[in-house]
Amino acid sequence: MGTIATKFVTWPVQPLESLKGSRAYILRARLNNNGELSREEKDWITRQVNCNSYFKSAIPVMGWMFDFSDVLNTYLVRQYGWWNEYNAVDKAALRTIIHGRIDKIVKL
Repeated sequence: MGTIATKFVTWPVQPLESLKGSRAYILRARLNNNGELSREEKDWITRQVNCNSYFKSAIPVMGWMFDFSDVLNTYLVRQYGWWNEYNAVDKAALRTIIHGRIDKIVKL
């Protein structure tokens, strides 16, 4: 079984066991046990990874970093004449977080 989370702050935080009910903990534990993700869970991971200001491939929860880099892919998206980089589980999950017309999606 892989690591569930890593502490990324220097100050004292709650023990990791206290976060067992959090969605990030539950999904990371399931992935560590070779479990499958539903469409809603893939969309949620993609949204959380792209909407936090700490990490590009992880979800921060109360001083702990839940790394999902093993299930994320990097995509370049052309929209309104600009290219932007996103991390997403798949293209369908990526489309749920992008609003407006998408000209092109390229998987790196």
